[in-house]
Amino acid sequence: MDGWDSVRSITGSSMHDTVVFLGPSLPVAEGRQLLDADFRPPICRGDIDRLPPAVRFIGIIDGEFFQKLAVSPKEVLRAIGRGVEVFGCSSMGALRAAETHMYGMQGVGRVFAMFRDGVLDGDDEVALSYEAWTYRALSDPMVNLREALALAQGSGLISEASRDELIAQMKARYFPQRSWRALEAMCPALRELTWRRELPDVKREDARDLLGVMRRARESRHRSAASFS
Repeated sequence: MDGWDSVRSITGSSMHDTVVFLGPSLPVAEGRQLLDADFRPPICRGDIDRLPPAVRFIGIIDGEFFQKLAVSPKEVLRAIGRGVEVFGCSSMGALRAAETHMYGMQGVGRVFAMFRDGVLDGDDEVALSYEAWTYRALSDPMVNLREALALAQGSGLISEASRDELIAQMKARYFPQRSWRALEAMCPALRELTWRRELPDVKREDARDLLGVMRRARESRHRSAASFS
């Protein structure tokens, strides 16, 4: 991107007020179909503070965990203090929303809810490895593997005890080594699940939901502003 003056929506109007930090959770092309915004790479420390004052809506989906310093809760709170609406889901956004929702950050989706409610408590649940230049996933996040194993159990392919053991084995692995293929190698019966249906992607579903929530929030604020003009 050449600069903020070049940021345009698909309808042709300037969209300087909305920024979304997105990486492997959802293809950017799909994101642009759901929300007119400036889509930026996964967030890291300092990115929020560097945004210009015109930004009034921030969506945090993906973020850096290990390559760079992670965005801090204090950065989120400073933005909220300036009157910016901050939304989070799926990955880093879900983590920060779980920590700061009581102060005004708006969490969206199942991953956020699981962290907020203490069902999940480790950053590694949403971590995955990916190609830096394409965001193509090279591993599967634990939260998606849990969902797939729950479906396998519900379909009668594995028992509850087997599900729990497979989860434990995946959790014992470093996150770049976690994948559905690895689970199939451990338990060949799981292959039947992919014959029946596409594997679930909770992070992607949440990202789509967040963009819809942001679109409606922005439309509401713009309508309110217009009514007072």
